[in-house]
Amino acid sequence: MREIYEPGQLPPLGVVPKYMYAAMIRPERYGPPEKAICIETTEVPEVGPGQVLVKVMAAGVNYNNIWAALGSPADVIADRQRLGAKEDFHIGGSDGAGVVWAVGEGVSQVKVGDAIVISPGIWDEKAADIRMGADPMTSKSALAMGYETNYGTFAQFTVVDEYQCHPKPAGLTWEQAGSFLLTASTVYRQLRGWQPHVVEPGDPVLVWGGSGGLGSMAIQIVRQFGGIPIAVISDPSNEEHCLRLGAKGVINRNDFDHWGRIPSASDGAAFATWLAGVRAFGKRIWDILGERRSPRIVLEHPGEDTIPTSMYVCDNAGMVVTCGATSGYAADVDLRFLWMRQKRLQGSHGANTSQFRAVTELVAQGQLDPCLSMVVPFEDTPGVHQLMYENRHPGGNMSILIGAAAPGLKE
Repeated sequence: MREIYEPGQLPPLGVVPKYMYAAMIRPERYGPPEKAICIETTEVPEVGPGQVLVKVMAAGVNYNNIWAALGSPADVIADRQRLGAKEDFHIGGSDGAGVVWAVGEGVSQVKVGDAIVISPGIWDEKAADIRMGADPMTSKSALAMGYETNYGTFAQFTVVDEYQCHPKPAGLTWEQAGSFLLTASTVYRQLRGWQPHVVEPGDPVLVWGGSGGLGSMAIQIVRQFGGIPIAVISDPSNEEHCLRLGAKGVINRNDFDHWGRIPSASDGAAFATWLAGVRAFGKRIWDILGERRSPRIVLEHPGEDTIPTSMYVCDNAGMVVTCGATSGYAADVDLRFLWMRQKRLQGSHGANTSQFRAVTELVAQGQLDPCLSMVVPFEDTPGVHQLMYENRHPGGNMSILIGAAAPGLKE
């Protein structure tokens, strides 16, 4: 048996080589992704009870591996070492699709040879809070695969827990299947997971970053449940993409300049200028809808630059739901708009097993387009992350071919 196989070359089904190629991050390289991420060799991880070894065919690109590369806002390697981990490297990758290559003791839901997509939420099924009925993604044991854990999907093999395996939609190529689940399930939970604020027919929903991976999924899911998506973009060339997916209208955030933290209300002139800007933004929403209606749900992830505006334009008794903070973490909220108008600011992270499965089935039924916009070979892993870091990547989701020998393959 060979010790290692080149990317795109597959060993016989079920044969596990000793070593594999992986896109690694090391502390001494922390910085921009093109510098921090390098293709290296390492041992194939062992499979424990209840676990599955997956031969990764393709993996999706998400912003958390940029954070890992930068070593900020968390040094994920040091964090794990403080808990006893020995590895001095990080293999990222939270999204992926592949073939079950080996199974551990007790695995019964999948078998060697199954084509699967991997859900990125990890938790301890025996955790006390889960056993008491907690949603697994709210468990103290919950972790994001390939960010808070090592051995993610940017490698020839990865080890996952059995509950992370979902059937690969048969009509998708490997690169499509590996690209969508993190973004789509995150958005699905934001829009459908926080009763009573779930998108319903006729609900206006404001979607920040409408052309990106999250936004592309959000526009479609809002439409799927009868809502009215309004997309916010920063590049006019992405307008047609959002409209094609079903956005009622598109707002270019560069038409406004009130972004960032709120001036103090005691600074009358500065606050008045900010208020004029945010009201003009809200009016643009009314213009798109053709009536004076405000978004019942605002789907957030930029954070510092946009939360003040989101909280203002959200409808009375509506919800701003956020899953990130790509523009910064110190987001201001004018509490008058929160309590007097009885709005909700909700954090949302990942998804649970049923939400992952619901999204996979929407894709399998052809009701949700993965919106794959870019496919690169494994050796371009650093470069595609650099594009995302510099915000020069195309709209939609991106995928890296690892085990798949070429684009377009489905099995």
